[in-house]
Amino acid sequence: MRDAGLEQAIKAAGGVASLARGIGIAQPSVSAWSRIPAERVLAVEALTRVERNILRPDLYAQSGNQVTSKSEIDEIDQLRAAEYGLLSLLLGKAPDAETLKRVATLKGDASDLGIAHIELSVAAAALDDRAVSKEFFDLFIGLGRGELLPYASYYLTGFLHERPLARVREDFDRLGIERDGPSREPEDHIAILLEVMSGLARGEFEADFGEQQQFFERHLKPWAVRMFADLEMSQSANFYRAVGRVGRIYMELESEAFTLS
Repeated sequence: MRDAGLEQAIKAAGGVASLARGIGIAQPSVSAWSRIPAERVLAVEALTRVERNILRPDLYAQSGNQVTSKSEIDEIDQLRAAEYGLLSLLLGKAPDAETLKRVATLKGDASDLGIAHIELSVAAAALDDRAVSKEFFDLFIGLGRGELLPYASYYLTGFLHERPLARVREDFDRLGIERDGPSREPEDHIAILLEVMSGLARGEFEADFGEQQQFFERHLKPWAVRMFADLEMSQSANFYRAVGRVGRIYMELESEAFTLS
């Protein structure tokens, strides 16, 4: 049964099909909703002009003429941080058996991202850590070089250690981000950039939402979707093909959400 906020949004959009089309997801996904998912509230508000405190009063409260978010709104950023963190973990190094076991428990709904989560879960359950480690080596390390070079500099200029890396380092200095651990990867590696976005979403750095948007648009938006699409289409990938699909869809969702914001 649909709640009142979802019913009002569907009416304002002109029907389930129009609402789904307007926010860029499949109609069956919207048909399966009983209420608007937290991560879709801002997109639905922008499309329908129905205020967020009406769409999800459990997340947003009306105070005078201002709409303020309740503490539960942190759930959205926690989910965003978890998604970034998962992708960073899987792209930073080959997952061990325990990590694969955890990934195999992922659940998903009927949305594109939900279905991609299910596919990733199935892939994690079907392969052991040795097979995935070999796949990781062939894709990202290789004998000489891997099939993919997951660096902003390479994707944007065709070479490593170019201006995109310098821009990342400039923003690291500005945000007060210092690297730790044994990794010697350049800071424009996709796993490092995703880890920073995870930290920004969790509020680990002194940065507001605008800083999140700026970091994403400077360092991920110009190339990350293309890299994930390359991974998704790789003929030598199995587990990482599923990782590529999750990453591509999530980068597209984040790009859309920042644009709406």
